[in-house]
Amino acid sequence: MKRIFFSFLVILAFSTISYAAQMQSYLNYISQWKAVALQHQTEYQIPACITLAQGLLESGAGSSELARNANNHFGIKCTSDWLGDSYRHDDETRQECFRKYVDATDSYRDHALFLKRSRYARLFDLPISDYQGWAQGLKDCGYATDPTYPQKLIRIIEDYGLDTLSASIVDGAAEKLEVPTTMERSAAMPVVVSRPEPIATITADPEQEYVEPLSAYKEKKEFFVTHRRVRVNNRTYVLANEGDTYANVAFRLNKKERTLRKDNDALGRVLKQGDPIFLGKKANKAPKEKSLMWVHPGETLWEVAQREGIRIDAIRKYNGFDKKVLVFKTRQTILLRPKKDE
Repeated sequence: MKRIFFSFLVILAFSTISYAAQMQSYLNYISQWKAVALQHQTEYQIPACITLAQGLLESGAGSSELARNANNHFGIKCTSDWLGDSYRHDDETRQECFRKYVDATDSYRDHALFLKRSRYARLFDLPISDYQGWAQGLKDCGYATDPTYPQKLIRIIEDYGLDTLSASIVDGAAEKLEVPTTMERSAAMPVVVSRPEPIATITADPEQEYVEPLSAYKEKKEFFVTHRRVRVNNRTYVLANEGDTYANVAFRLNKKERTLRKDNDALGRVLKQGDPIFLGKKANKAPKEKSLMWVHPGETLWEVAQREGIRIDAIRKYNGFDKKVLVFKTRQTILLRPKKDE
């Protein structure tokens, strides 16, 4: 009996450790991608909780073979209109063709555009807050063949409080993400991930204590703690966090605001959460293997230029676009390099 009880304790300990490790990997993934998911909720009307739950489930919190080798976080397969790279992977049949991306951010963008197809149109009649309807609708529209796919998404959303993340935009409430403890999902004291408190406060004290300002070096170093650097087309960018402006980002990078705006084709533009901010000049053209790309109705020229790391004026030149062309109204291919380089 003692031996059986000891074996049970060992199994329980390993299970607890395994669950704790999984929970931490999920929390890290949520922290990394929630800003992008929230941006897509605003931009594409896809619930942030659905985007994150699908990313977590399909990619194993970024640890799956497809995520590691193809930056594919949503298991999207090649289709007849896909012009990008591909990756072969066993799924329902052997060596199926999956989309391969330069960066995982491209996978998130492609996921949003993928769901904008007519096949999933009825999902957008549902309220943003109806994550259960979205989860079931994805299955009914053919996104996945697993009969338990909706339940798996709903379980992730509810276990990690992702529904409150989506509601933070819909209801204008403060963003707050609650997650379960390692011992029990229904524990009374969940871990809370919330916005940091502001550094400065207003008090009645006429002589507040002097705080030594950060040096330019430390200011820049602190900036990259909260802004992950990403590479595309041999250029480096970060994603804007909530509250960022071109002015305060330029200050923290020790750059002139106008220079930062020019590097990002953003003169007169308001910075939004999740927008790419290039740290230097963008490239004049795409790599040879990506001379052409499809654009979709509703996409803006600025979004394409930022996503591909190419200057807007270069794309206009290659395609003969007038400066008045700002938004694509039809699905079409565009050049990302001069025709002679194709």
